Amino acid sequence: QVQLVESGGGLVQPGGSLRLSCAASGNWDAINFMGWYRQFPGKQRELVALVSNLDSTNYADSVEGRFTISRDNAKNTVDLQMNSLQIEDTAVYYCYAYERGRVYWGQGTQVTVSS
Repeated sequence: QVQLVESGGGLVQPGGSLRLSCAASGNWDAINFMGWYRQFPGKQRELVALVSNLDSTNYADSVEGRFTISRDNAKNTVDLQMNSLQIEDTAVYYCYAYERGRVYWGQGTQVTVSS
């Protein structure tokens, strides 16, 4: 069983930065992938970024070059550094973990980009 707790969302102006953090409890070593998804109102969740237990990463085209995902095995956390934020990045961001065939989600954190 894995539990995920997110932090770091909030309000930022266009061009600004935010850092999201997700703390995982449970068997960290058994987690194959961790990442972040986001959901716009009335839409399905979409992938933002993933990092594997071998530190390989994958990004959505819309965030490539602006967002950076990182995994800290000592702290059991995964962070998403978001730079050059755009109004179109406004969404609820969810932490994600994949562990031996099971998918886990955090509770979600709101990111609002507005002037």
